[in-house]
Order: sequence, then C-alpha cells, then structure tokens
Amino acid sequence: MTSAAIYGCSGHRLTAEERAFYAEAKPWGFILFRRNVDSPEQVKALVSELRDSVGRDDAPVLIDQEGGRVQRLGPPHWPKYPPGAAYLRATNDPASARELVRLGARLIAHDLRELGITVDCVPVLDVPVPGAHDIIGDRAYAQDPATVTQLGRAAAEGLLAGGVLPIIKHIPGHGRAFSDSHHDLPVVETAIEELDAWDFAPFKALSDMPMAMTAHVVFTAVDAKGPATTSKKAIRLMRERLGFSGLILSDDLSMQALSGALTERAEQSLKAGCDVVLHCNGDLKEMAAVADGTKKLKGEAKRRAEAALNRIVRAPEPLDVAEGRARLEAALTGRFDAAKGPNVGEAQA
Repeated sequence: MTSAAIYGCSGHRLTAEERAFYAEAKPWGFILFRRNVDSPEQVKALVSELRDSVGRDDAPVLIDQEGGRVQRLGPPHWPKYPPGAAYLRATNDPASARELVRLGARLIAHDLRELGITVDCVPVLDVPVPGAHDIIGDRAYAQDPATVTQLGRAAAEGLLAGGVLPIIKHIPGHGRAFSDSHHDLPVVETAIEELDAWDFAPFKALSDMPMAMTAHVVFTAVDAKGPATTSKKAIRLMRERLGFSGLILSDDLSMQALSGALTERAEQSLKAGCDVVLHCNGDLKEMAAVADGTKKLKGEAKRRAEAALNRIVRAPEPLDVAEGRARLEAALTGRFDAAKGPNVGEAQA
C-alpha cells in the first residue's frame, strides 16, 4: 500500500539501496533537484527508475521549476526562465503580464512533460510585505494580493493546459515572514483580519487547484505555537476559511524551521492534517526516519491524491514551442536574457 510521502534521491541514477528503500516504503511520489539533473536522456531514465521502484506508472514526479533563482532544469539543455516578478516588470500591465505568465508556464509544462515530470511546485502565491525576508522576493508575481492572484492563476492554467499539475504555495502565506524558514522558524503576529485580506486572499481565490504546499510559519492569530505545517488549527483554517479541498503536502521536513526528530516531524504533520509529507535532500537515513513516522495513504487523503492525478490532461493544449519561446523572449527583452538568465544568486525553494 502506498505511503503518504514524497522523497528525493541522491544523484543522477538510483543506487541499489535507494531502489530497495523505495520498494519497501512505497512513497506516493518523488521530487527532483539540480543534483539529479544532467541531460534529458538521463532525467527520463531516472524518472522511469523512480516509478519502476514503486511499481506505479502514475507515481507523481515533482520539481521546483519556477524560473529565476529557483529552477532545477537550465541551460544548456533547457531554457532559463524569468522569476515571477519579471513578467509584470516587463509590461507594467497585469492583463499583458497574465498572458506572458501563462505562456511561460505552458512552455515549462512542455519541458517537464517531455521528461515524464508531472508536477511543478508553482505558482508562488505569497504576497511580500515591506521588510520581509527576501527568500520570497522576486519569486512573487507582484506586491499586492489581487495581482498575485491574477498572475498565479495564469501560471496554474498554463501548467494544467500542458499536462502538468500545479502546486500553490506556501499556504496560507509566506510573504510576511521576516526570516528564512530553511534556517529559522518565522513568527507572524498579524491580526487575522489583515491576514485574511492580504496573505490568505490568493489561496482562497485559487482554492480549486489540485495541490497545495504548506508554509513553515507560525501565525499567532491562528496557533500561538505551531507552524502551519504541524498545526491542526492552521490546516483546519486552510480547509474551512480558505476553502481548499485539494491535496495538502508539507514543505520539506528537513528545513530548520521545524523542530524535533524527522520521525516526529512526519507524525506531527500528518496528525495535523497534511495529506502527504515531503522530504527533499535524498539522504537515505533521513528518509528512513521519515518513513517511520509516515502512515499509509488512505481515506480522504487517498481520495484527494487520486483526484489530483485525475487533473492531468491526456492531450496537452497545442503549442508551437519555437514561436512561444521567441514571443516570450521578445516580450522580456531588456529585462531578461533568455539564454543567460537573470543576474541573481541561487536559492532553494
């Protein structure tokens, strides 16, 4: 029986130990990072190995392919895409930016589907506030909820049209965090009314999406102590106040915002109401610890997982790839060099 987990792997091909672990743990899916990417042929082979290890051709394979700082596939084999903020900067018009965002996402979906990758951890629906940590920064599409909503939906639609599932993140919002949850636990002390009008708004507007990834952030107005990922109150808020009925997966359990052993983090996340837990770094010992705290995927969680996979279209929307890439590059000329990419540092998702 499938377990409620998604795991990474260590390199370009599976080791015998990894293959044996996946065969026993039977995770629902997998996630790829730069360390797993060399060439298109190699990625296709790795994706096939991952699915073979659990005996399921439909096992979802995820990747963070946002563009900008967070892009696992890049030159020379794949185009460099712009960060979310670049689209609005290029046009200064939300309607025009919406068309460009959809096109960018549709092109990314084409790249991913060619490799057998079926899920992209996009769109970022976080709305930054002045002074917030730049871990979100230009990954955000805009600086206000209405525009983030509009452009976030365009990205999701582009992915879905190309046969790739989007994941809205980081629910219920990471834009107000004043620290990086990869290293510290952000605490947000904003009143619920303000959160509802600003941070939560894009997630409510895209509550029809198939999947969402949690924020490792404490919202004291919701739960004074627990980060959203491990908080029953926060997960209940996502379901009831935000109206999200799709699959909820945790952000990476190995991030330092969470405390306790990895087994406990997995147990707490699932007990709080996450449907699936995510562990990314490919460390086999850590994955084994997560597996010890992970339960079988069943009941409502299984139903939501199946419903998500059923959103993958069998025949993607027609696309002239060369024309689309030329059109995107032309629209972004002067803001972004599609060959070299933006002049920014690397970041994790």
